[in-house]
Amino acid sequence: MRVSATYEGRGGVEPVGAPVDATGQCRATGHDGVGGIAMIEQYVWDLHEVDETQVAFVGGKGAHLGGLSRIDGIRVPAGFCVTTDAFRRIMAEAPSMGDLLDRLSRLSPDDREAIRTLSAEIRRTIEGIAIPDDLAATITRALARLGAQPACAVRSSATAEDLPTASFAGQQDTYLNVVGPTAILRHISRCWASLFTERAVTYRRRNGIDHRTVHMAVVVQQMVFPHAAGILFTADPVTGNRKAATVDAGFGLGEALVSGLVNPDVFTVRDGEVVTRAIAAKQRAVHALPAGGTQDMAIDAQRQKQPTLTDAQAVRLVQLGRRIEAHFGRPQDIEWCLADDGFQIVQSRPITTLFPIPETGDQENHVYVSVGHQQMMTDPMKPLGLSLWQLTAMVPMHEAGGRLFVDVTRRLASPSTRAGLLDLIGRGDPLIRDALETILDRDGFVPSLPDTAPAGPPAGGPPAPIETDPALVTELIERSRTSIAALERDIRTKTGPALFDFLLTAFEEHKRVLSDPLSMQAIMAGMEATWWLNDTLYEWLGEKNAADTLTLSAPDNVTSEMGLALLDVADVIRPHPEVVAFLQGAEHAEGTAFLDDLAKLTGGTEARDAIESYLDRYGMRCVGEIDITRPRWRERPSTLVPVLLDNIRLFEPGTSERRFEQGRQKAQQKEQDVLARLRALPDGERKADEAKRMIDRVRTFIGYREYPKYDIVTRYFVYRQALLKEADRLVQAKVLPDKESIFYLTFQELHDVVRTHQVDHQLIQQRKDAFRSYHALTPPRVLTSDGEAVSGAYRRDDVPAGALTGLPVSAGTIEGRARVILDMAEADLEAGDILVTTFTDPSWSPLFVGIAGLVTEVGGLMTHGAVIAREYGLPAVVGVDQATRLIRDGQRIRVHGTDGYVEILS
Repeated sequence: MRVSATYEGRGGVEPVGAPVDATGQCRATGHDGVGGIAMIEQYVWDLHEVDETQVAFVGGKGAHLGGLSRIDGIRVPAGFCVTTDAFRRIMAEAPSMGDLLDRLSRLSPDDREAIRTLSAEIRRTIEGIAIPDDLAATITRALARLGAQPACAVRSSATAEDLPTASFAGQQDTYLNVVGPTAILRHISRCWASLFTERAVTYRRRNGIDHRTVHMAVVVQQMVFPHAAGILFTADPVTGNRKAATVDAGFGLGEALVSGLVNPDVFTVRDGEVVTRAIAAKQRAVHALPAGGTQDMAIDAQRQKQPTLTDAQAVRLVQLGRRIEAHFGRPQDIEWCLADDGFQIVQSRPITTLFPIPETGDQENHVYVSVGHQQMMTDPMKPLGLSLWQLTAMVPMHEAGGRLFVDVTRRLASPSTRAGLLDLIGRGDPLIRDALETILDRDGFVPSLPDTAPAGPPAGGPPAPIETDPALVTELIERSRTSIAALERDIRTKTGPALFDFLLTAFEEHKRVLSDPLSMQAIMAGMEATWWLNDTLYEWLGEKNAADTLTLSAPDNVTSEMGLALLDVADVIRPHPEVVAFLQGAEHAEGTAFLDDLAKLTGGTEARDAIESYLDRYGMRCVGEIDITRPRWRERPSTLVPVLLDNIRLFEPGTSERRFEQGRQKAQQKEQDVLARLRALPDGERKADEAKRMIDRVRTFIGYREYPKYDIVTRYFVYRQALLKEADRLVQAKVLPDKESIFYLTFQELHDVVRTHQVDHQLIQQRKDAFRSYHALTPPRVLTSDGEAVSGAYRRDDVPAGALTGLPVSAGTIEGRARVILDMAEADLEAGDILVTTFTDPSWSPLFVGIAGLVTEVGGLMTHGAVIAREYGLPAVVGVDQATRLIRDGQRIRVHGTDGYVEILS
């Protein structure tokens, strides 16, 4: 980075362009920034000397304004930046500041009262520091260049502001129409202090940003007195569509819109024309006062419904916005003013709420379906997790925002594959189907391809023939175990680059097992038999979701067995109070050492052996288990302790066996009832025989539906252990600072690091920052190459007013206390509670034995949570949009698992 030796940028003590290091010191002189003309003049930089690479010196706002001023055809009001050097100098004037910042950093973002009190003290301290004479003189000289008595906007510009991952919009202060040097200097101090507003402090804490690493610059610009002002989004901020720009406009200063004083006129511009406009009744406007400051004023009645912009002006503004977007390389949130002689831009920042678009390298239209919504894991994944899933997946997958998507454009384009895709997806998640149909209804977005594929069986017909023989499931499970045993045996001797060559071969075996035609037939046989029973028995008997009861306690379901097995572990521990007390203090223990300590207690050896046996069978599982970077239960068994303690407290000995037998008997009774009722119908014997075949088929194969996921996760644990051993070697060789750093590299990048012992530490840090930002993004079910997130709707009219609509996946109605739980390790359940969460993958099944019902935001008829809910006989509704926000923890709710909706009762 280079800086002029004097403010004017012409001549001076040091050569023009003298280099400055990260502390702001001039390396050519070694000055410490306290004295000397060159050092003083670093405190003020003209906007035209600044660009977006200099955030550390002029903050995010100043850097963006400097970048804007360099774009051809973009007008930015003249001004300058008071740099972060000046802020650091002011902070150094307060000896108590270090202690205050230390105390602030220790506060939780939820401790609002303490943050409010301490941040106010910091602001008072900063505003009470007199600006040194030499710094004040430098700022005053810069002001003189703007006029004799300039009216200015004085604007905060923090170094953690207007970033691609965190905008900090509205977190610090801006002052408009500040007149005269004395007032401007006072408001610069206020801007420095506003780095510590309560909202800014809380925002930083929630985004993991250390207060001591953030500094404040101040932008001082000539005031613009506009006819109209507002905000331009170069992408639709609601849908994410990158081709649709939105202009919000009002009379006077933009402050009226920002503060919510008035509703704006809204113009949507696409392809060079206004496609929609909404003209608001604008009763108020904010205007500058002659002596300084602003005031909101009433607008004449005859002007209130006049458009603030013509269509031509809106289109022109969007054209300017497209230039700005191209310069910064991402969609922008732009503040603009319209004065007599045209548009001026007073701010531009990235729109941080948009979900990224998968990169394809072409200009064609694409439609993407979320993998996370199918796999019950919509959290972001780290790069190693993403790349491993891509390498072991059966179809190509594209990454965006830390999530994976499948491109379904070609399958939608061909009539022969479109119907099957929509039917299969619709049975799993009607919202995805509706979103895809919404896109198909738009002329031309999905190309029409010739129908070359052979016609398949008619939708809704009997399942493809497969022998209903439990021995088939036994054979498939044995094949899987044999393959995994070979993997575990052969990987032991592989290290270094040879390990990665071995893993690439192992991934092919991984995919071969998963794509075994017999395995696929078994999975589909169970699913299609479920659909057939639900559809046909509703048609013949008028009974909804009959398969929910017929599948209770189906054999060979490794996921439901996992929940019941933890009840058996509880039975071993329950008679030993000393062990129970020990476990109550081990809920947050790291690693596995606490298990060894169990053996020292009465009954501890039996408890440890029971837990170890459980981990031998299920220890490869964890929440978000499709991401190989997530710690497994075997590595962190304390994750299971809260659920285990709940099982000890809530259930009697022998509950596991009794519950399974009760479910089996209910299914048997349901079968007898259904067959008897069918035989009473016309052609009843034929119908009963057909239903019996389907019941036998569903009970034979529906449990196996869960086994392939168990196979995947078991293999992933083997891969993970081998890669972590390589990470240990890299740490010992001082190539990496810690073994978790490998999670921010792709598989191929990690291979290269192991081979060369060279690593890009900056890349790893960038990946960490990006991963943290992805948590704030909500992944869409369906995403287009225009960036539009299409949500879909249920389009039902059979749901009571005020109820939350979802997908019925497990029959029954239950009323109880809602427990909104986002982290399984924090579960605290009582008998009769209803679990409300974002999603449930198989790792959540141990919780299911202790709840009375289930509500999730994500899910489908055949996703894991739905299958296990039916196994345990829990009324369940999934796919309830924003359930964890609309339902508060502790509220009383009623779950209608047969009809697919949730009522909030209190």
